Amino acid sequence: MRISVAADSTDGVAERVVSELRRRGHEVVTHGALGDGERDDWAWACELAARDVSEGRAEQAVVCCWTGTGASIAANKVPGVRAALCVDAYTADGARKWNDANVLALSLRLTSDVVLDEILDAWLAGRPSTDPADVANVAHLDAI
Repeated sequence: MRISVAADSTDGVAERVVSELRRRGHEVVTHGALGDGERDDWAWACELAARDVSEGRAEQAVVCCWTGTGASIAANKVPGVRAALCVDAYTADGARKWNDANVLALSLRLTSDVVLDEILDAWLAGRPSTDPADVANVAHLDAI
């Protein structure tokens, strides 16, 4: 899978997200502090990763900033993006299942290496629910 990754700094697990996704066999596109010559502020970097998803250059994205909040806000401004700030595997699984989230937002401050592995396991294994109520909720997001 092609996954776009953005971070506003290389603190915490930022670089490990990239290496871990590559280790798992994914093609990774990097933005912000992880890319070359791009603006590394969270709003700009995370917008680029989200646009990769909305414009079909990537299937999913991971966006990171100190708390993860700004990263998720920036990504969610891009049409077609459903970004979820996840601090544990349960939230990541639910975001994929019930919200068909296509962008994972992470806190560089709170996410440890062990928790990152658990979140990525859940996120990458997760599939959208086929329950009609869940499908209707996700479809309604486009109308909001």
